[in-house]
Amino acid sequence: MRGSHLSRTRTLAAALTVALTGSLALTGCGQREQVVGSAPPPAKLDAFEKRADQIVKDWPKVSPVHGRTQALLPLVGADRPKDTGVREITVTVGHSACDAHFGARVHEAKGLVVVTGWGKRKSAKGMCTENLATDKVKVKLDGPLAGRKVVDAATGKQLLKG
Repeated sequence: MRGSHLSRTRTLAAALTVALTGSLALTGCGQREQVVGSAPPPAKLDAFEKRADQIVKDWPKVSPVHGRTQALLPLVGADRPKDTGVREITVTVGHSACDAHFGARVHEAKGLVVVTGWGKRKSAKGMCTENLATDKVKVKLDGPLAGRKVVDAATGKQLLKG
């Protein structure tokens, strides 16, 4: 009796396995072909992107960044645009006279445009003074300024309201 019970259990298990395998194989029938691709891993946020996200999240209660980094140089100011429909603003970047390259970056959100200056130092070889230099830089926007506030990422201060 015991052998007959074991045989029925094995037969039932085998029948369930066949039924499940068949139903799994049929679940894709009649559907369009699925294409699965590989996407690159999400890019790691750099210092400016992290800071911009923090400003958007915490606005208007934002503290300045402590210390000076080449990725978050403070802005001296921003020129008032002619109208709110502009898609480009001009900011004045305060950078080191030792920077071989400098510029500005922007992060746009619904109510804010977060901007920072950046600089890339010259080679460590040779003489270089640490005098502050300022230059105007144009920053292109994805959308119109349209009343959004322009905020300096390094200081957390509002530069202008568009």
